Amino acid sequence: MEYPKFTQEHKSLMAKYLTKDVFDSLKDKKTVNGFTISDVVNSGVQNPDSGIGAYAGDEESYTTFAPFFDPIIEEYHGFTKNDKHQSDLNPDNLDAKNPDPDNKFIVSTRIRVGRNVDNMPLGPAITKEQRDEIEKVVSTTLSSLEGSLKGKYFPLDGMSKEDQDALIKDHFLFKEGDRFLETAGLNRNWPLGRGIYHNTEKTFLVWVNEEDQLRIISMQQGGDIKEVFTRLTTAIGELEKKMKFSFNEHLGYITSCPTNLGTAMRASVHIAVPKLAADMEKFKAICDKHHLQIRGIHGEHSESEGGVYDISNKRRLGVTEVQCVQDMYDGVVELIKVEKSLA
Repeated sequence: MEYPKFTQEHKSLMAKYLTKDVFDSLKDKKTVNGFTISDVVNSGVQNPDSGIGAYAGDEESYTTFAPFFDPIIEEYHGFTKNDKHQSDLNPDNLDAKNPDPDNKFIVSTRIRVGRNVDNMPLGPAITKEQRDEIEKVVSTTLSSLEGSLKGKYFPLDGMSKEDQDALIKDHFLFKEGDRFLETAGLNRNWPLGRGIYHNTEKTFLVWVNEEDQLRIISMQQGGDIKEVFTRLTTAIGELEKKMKFSFNEHLGYITSCPTNLGTAMRASVHIAVPKLAADMEKFKAICDKHHLQIRGIHGEHSESEGGVYDISNKRRLGVTEVQCVQDMYDGVVELIKVEKSLA
């Protein structure tokens, strides 16, 4: 196992913290699933433009390769190796009445979390048999949901053209992972063992075996953020009756990408603030104050359309789920107030 050859293009946190000494101290170590430090960093080595450039193969990766992961986590999340993560999924603790009852600014609201099944490897290290087993357990559990969460599971393998077109139209269908996920080992055996579930109202969606084993999503038109959060937490509670998710008191919910550790939550709105966006410095200052990230409406690295932006929480680890959503809510309230004042 040789130390990777880095170029000037390698500006990821992985390239910053994988010194020769750190690599030499870890190169002979393996997790219980056979994951090595070379497996951890392969995506970042192959893709010099990575931001993080590291993926865990299992929960054990974060302890086995702690001299490498700890400084990355500390720089990204401001969270040290001695800190403990707290979880709070109680919607009663969220103070968030609809900030836009007339639907003038918020187009839609979407809150999602990543989850991985306890005592299973994460996507980069999982075997085909283990992935199939997860799909079986998760799809059976999802198909047993009742009430407003009741819906249908669509396996990607052998999906009919009609189902495919319908899911693409609703922007539900996830595609084979990008080159970052490919080099992390997350695209193996595509599309086997993967699928999508959604409820009848199309306000609750689960991706199975994409980057994380479950991506649980609650969404709807308009700005009733609390309603979206409540639906999400209800669904998580129902799923937890049948399966245990990977969680520890230091890093919270375990995910393959270290940016998602902790709550593994992204709470976002699509919001129209064309006047404020004309003063990007002011727009960014408000978002920074509330720990929010600004994206275009088609996700990371995309542009805005018609003054509509995707605004989401930046903090995930060391804050609770309620705090993540509260950050987003408080920021949105201020954005709307400023946009109104500029009208």
